[in-house]
Amino acid sequence: DPALLRPGRFDRQVVVDVPDVRGREEILKVHVKGKPMNSDVELDVLARRTPGFTGADLANLVNEAALLSARRNEKEIKMNALEDSVERVIAGPEKKARVISDFEKKLVSYHEAGHALVGEMLTHTDPLHKVSIIPRGRAGGYTLLLPKEDRNYMTKSHLLDQVTMLLGGRVAEALVLQEISTGASNDLERATGLVRKMITELGMSEELGPLTFGQKEGQVFLGRDIARDRNYSEAVAYAIDKEARRIIDECYLKAQTIIQENMHKLNAIAQTLMEKETIEAKEFAELMAQFDKPVETAQVSDPSEAENNTTENEDLLPTTRETSVEGEGRTEVGGLSGSTLEEEKNKID
Repeated sequence: DPALLRPGRFDRQVVVDVPDVRGREEILKVHVKGKPMNSDVELDVLARRTPGFTGADLANLVNEAALLSARRNEKEIKMNALEDSVERVIAGPEKKARVISDFEKKLVSYHEAGHALVGEMLTHTDPLHKVSIIPRGRAGGYTLLLPKEDRNYMTKSHLLDQVTMLLGGRVAEALVLQEISTGASNDLERATGLVRKMITELGMSEELGPLTFGQKEGQVFLGRDIARDRNYSEAVAYAIDKEARRIIDECYLKAQTIIQENMHKLNAIAQTLMEKETIEAKEFAELMAQFDKPVETAQVSDPSEAENNTTENEDLLPTTRETSVEGEGRTEVGGLSGSTLEEEKNKID
């Protein structure tokens, strides 16, 4: 109630923010007291991997790790149990008992591969921690990105890259499977909400400029969060919708371009997910590094010797030399063609 905050009543207001990395480490030290911890546990590392966690979240994390260790018949809480508990707190428990069809498994694999690939190729996204097609909570799969350090401010470039990454799953479905599904509903909701917030609250619209639209209500009623009253005209509302459409279209096109130019990487990520169901950060980095290796070429010390060898072996050169030259620098990777995909889909159905 704003009346309680009038001068002379509650003059001093104390803001309790979420703890920073040092605060999280100290909170973790409190909650692990009295629990059998393995020597491999590094609380400073765990604190860096839990940005945005509150004290209650950290307490829940340690309790989940203790329960998980008990289920595994382990006498001590190990680091891997704590790391697994981080994902459990963020995304919910795994649903390994859930049975999905081969087509759905392929759909989820390419959807999550789209998120992971677009996030990897963009500049202002957080490092990938894990990508999995094992259902957790209400999600059929998830791509988890964790920042290296606490972030108090976010730039426009960071927000746009975040929107682009959110659209990566839908783009991958459309390009590879030539079909879209309901799996991207939460991604679209988050992307749209973020774009509208950029326009109406953060003044990050090129068309509308550094303005905010809508006025926050001063009072919060039971069962209702702080809302925004519309204090602008129909023309401005139309301009907001138009600008949101423009930004979404640009981010969608950017994600589409990234996936089309790196289809071989998308296929590799999706195939690995279908085989192993989960890709950790280290394995993902190794998978991407395979495509970044420089092509080894034979080196000849004496140019005249190379010219002589070429002259002597002219008869051994392929007759379709022009075609070979046109294909230089191009890497052919076996992907999913339209006809092959249709045959696979028919087999699954």
